Amino acid sequence: MTLVDTFFNVDVLVSALPALLRGLINTLKLGLLAIGIGIPLGLLISLVRLYAPAPFRWLAIGYIDIFRAMPVLVVLILIYYALPFVGIRFSSMVSATLAFVFIMSAYSAEVFRSGIESIPKGQFEAAQALGLPFVLTLRKVILPQAVKLVIPPTTSNCVSMFKDTSLASAVALPELLKEANDAQALYANPSPLIGAALVYLAFLWPMVRLVGYVEKRSKAAAAR
Repeated sequence: MTLVDTFFNVDVLVSALPALLRGLINTLKLGLLAIGIGIPLGLLISLVRLYAPAPFRWLAIGYIDIFRAMPVLVVLILIYYALPFVGIRFSSMVSATLAFVFIMSAYSAEVFRSGIESIPKGQFEAAQALGLPFVLTLRKVILPQAVKLVIPPTTSNCVSMFKDTSLASAVALPELLKEANDAQALYANPSPLIGAALVYLAFLWPMVRLVGYVEKRSKAAAAR
């Protein structure tokens, strides 16, 4: 067989296309859930980490450190395979979503913490001088400035999260890579894997360029 017949077999790619599209839908669903839940949760955890009473701060620090230190695959395996031994069972989608939410929220919490701490303390003092309550100061003064600072690293984390969704195949979730692997086994041809790689490239490359654009805009705004 030629290189084209082996890796770029059009007939095999066309036959595998429905499976790849199903996998892509699950990949997008998983990534969007992880990002949509993980980022707000990360913001909440960062606020606890910065401003809550000491015991809650320690819990937040422990949460952030643990889930930033643990590989995504280990978290997936613990949730899907270990929890049933204590009577807690989740489906593949729920297990993968929980794992990615935990990871995304931990990284987002650290990003938000860094962004909030970079705001000069004089902003708090000025708000207090005007009689603004602490919560209102955060919502109206501090967070709007911090969010602008954390957009570049957050968008980069989102790209990484979509790439990491390929690990969900470890818990039998039929995401894009698992569907490609199954199609490869079915047709005894690696072309579905090449097709999956092209699909990943098609929707992740624009996101990578977006990260670069956002970083460039942020640097230009900071230089003014």
